[in-house]
Amino acid sequence: MADDFRSSPVLDLTRELIARRSLTPDDAGCCQLMADRLAALGFTIEWLNSEGITNLWATFGSGAPLFVLAGHTDVVPPGPMASWASDPFVPEIRDGVLYGRGAADMKSGLAAMVCAVERLLAKGPLTGTLAFLITSDEEGVAQHGTKHVVEVLKARGVQPDYAIVGEATGDQVFGDRITIGRRGSLGCNLRVHGKQGHVAYPLKADNPIHRLAPALAELVAIEWDRGNAHFPPTSFQVSNIHAGTGANNVIPGVIDLVFNFRYCTESTAESLKARVHEVLDRHGLRYDADWWLSGLPFLTRQGALIEAAKAAIHDVTGLVPTLFTGGGTSDARFIAPMGAEVVEIGPVNDSIHKVDEHVRVVDLDALSAVYEGTLARLLGRA
Repeated sequence: MADDFRSSPVLDLTRELIARRSLTPDDAGCCQLMADRLAALGFTIEWLNSEGITNLWATFGSGAPLFVLAGHTDVVPPGPMASWASDPFVPEIRDGVLYGRGAADMKSGLAAMVCAVERLLAKGPLTGTLAFLITSDEEGVAQHGTKHVVEVLKARGVQPDYAIVGEATGDQVFGDRITIGRRGSLGCNLRVHGKQGHVAYPLKADNPIHRLAPALAELVAIEWDRGNAHFPPTSFQVSNIHAGTGANNVIPGVIDLVFNFRYCTESTAESLKARVHEVLDRHGLRYDADWWLSGLPFLTRQGALIEAAKAAIHDVTGLVPTLFTGGGTSDARFIAPMGAEVVEIGPVNDSIHKVDEHVRVVDLDALSAVYEGTLARLLGRA
């Protein structure tokens, strides 16, 4: 079908954003495009850039509650261009579906937020403060984007009450699921030391593969916790393991292992580290462990934000959304510790990071209406 779908403000802005080749961490002018729209509404525009990362903090109004709309402009690389049915940075509609890198993750969410606020403010003043927190550093190392902005806001004493992150959350159809929490992510680069030697003379060497194997088997078998009503049990997964010199007659001197915990609120990063070190030490290993914490777990309890979001979704779609805590990490992990109620609401996520990423065109206006309805319920009228 030709690209002749009826236009709308949300669709038009989504197309404009997709057309900007904002490969992480390049913003490619996306934030400026939205900042211009927000400035025209009376928002105060502030750039909290760090280490070359574009960070937009835009505010409107004053006082409580402070409601933050958050998201990211950066996208993952498209992969082989020949695998796409159309250019990933030339938005195209086929059979009522909009294709392009970032269509679902998450330029449609950003466009829907901006247009929702434009409609809302056109109806009259609101109570409280509206804010946008938009970064170009979410798909990459995520150290100088939302994390940096949150540190600046904390230093100023800024306390958000509510936040929506526009990540893709739908399972089968838009509105069937919202995310109210995420597991924490704790990773480790582990190097176990042995002594290199000839395979024919094992007594003159110390094979680190053999040393590690029993300890690794124990780590894999451990029940770290049993989860809870909101989260599945904590999982331990090995993502990479490497040893050897390339020769088949050499006992290696070291073995390198990469593993990750996706952990629930029943465990802490400290408790998981302690249990791993106890196992490694008990097996007498000589090792170096380089840990990194990608994000703490968070959970938004049933409250005003969840109720407002559920009501808005039901009004627009007729659905009662499932409350979800699965998936990977998002920038909500930086906002939630500020004390805000945080949810993630976005389009269906079945094509994120894939070839031919897409979103249904009819879902764009529906998503924007959900944002508008949620904001209206919590900010009310001045």
